[in-house]
Amino acid sequence: MNREMTVFLLGATGYLGSQFLVLLGRKRLPLYIVALVRNVTVEKEAKLKAIYGNLTIVEGSLDDAETIQDQASKAKYVINCANSDHVGSVEAILKGLENQSAANPGDPPLYIHVSGLCIVNNNTRGEYVEPEKITEYTDVGFSLDQCPPTNPHQDCDKLIAAAGVRQESPVRTILAYPGWIFGVGEGITKTTGAIRAFLPVFSQAGYAGTWGPGYGSLSNIHVKDCAAGLVTIFEAALEGKADEGAEGYYFIASDAPYVPHREITAVIGDTMFSKGAYTQGGSKPLPSTITDALGEFGWILMGGSHRVNPQRLKKLGWEATETKKKSLLESLTEELELAT
Repeated sequence: MNREMTVFLLGATGYLGSQFLVLLGRKRLPLYIVALVRNVTVEKEAKLKAIYGNLTIVEGSLDDAETIQDQASKAKYVINCANSDHVGSVEAILKGLENQSAANPGDPPLYIHVSGLCIVNNNTRGEYVEPEKITEYTDVGFSLDQCPPTNPHQDCDKLIAAAGVRQESPVRTILAYPGWIFGVGEGITKTTGAIRAFLPVFSQAGYAGTWGPGYGSLSNIHVKDCAAGLVTIFEAALEGKADEGAEGYYFIASDAPYVPHREITAVIGDTMFSKGAYTQGGSKPLPSTITDALGEFGWILMGGSHRVNPQRLKKLGWEATETKKKSLLESLTEELELAT
């Protein structure tokens, strides 16, 4: 295996990861992909190789730390589109990259980790807050200590950020922060995990609902635009033009209007009611018997808002072209058809 041209990819069969692989394949770069895949089947392998021909599968899950560390020690580029909050796998990746860096002084490996903009969410319990009173973050000058310390993603992102500024056995690090990813993808998994996660929750209630009144709103980005952003970042890193380490923070968000949760869930409710799946259409606040099950994470994710100004990707020439063609709300019905 040629270290210089090898990418170790986690999340290759997922919603964003497989779309990233589709777009990377179209670039026809001379890169060899090693994909970590659990529960490997002939069909799954065939689907991956149809997307990207120069690919090998290593069977394993995010809990297989030894496998992950071994692969990270051999591939110059590691891209993690899998679970952004799986501390054990991140530790294994960083240990493998540290070992690789020590063995190749002056030529450190690269780690691109997909986190999420939930890290800058406020927690307003779904209540309405005037937009000008919501803090706006920009990725230029951004640091993790600006974020609420109890928000999701902090545990893993702090480990990665520390590795990115370390002097001994350094690692080139980039943290990518997408907003709400939507749209039908071209990869193996066609729909966003958010919808697939919340449909069973709503089914328990018999209707689509919100955490509190549902005024919290998030930036949004089409999956094709998000994957194109990752490819843009990766290509810039290959050319030595990407911001990394202490400056290696990239927000991936469009300029589309922020969409309140109550509007998203109303479309879900109407669509699922028309299918006979729910007892009523529209949306209303969920009872505590349901919201309590997800604890504070649910309130931060579904009861909060964020405002962001992504600058780094725009400097690289990226723009959210697919998001302009079809909005999040316009895409929901099609996504629900595939997810149910």
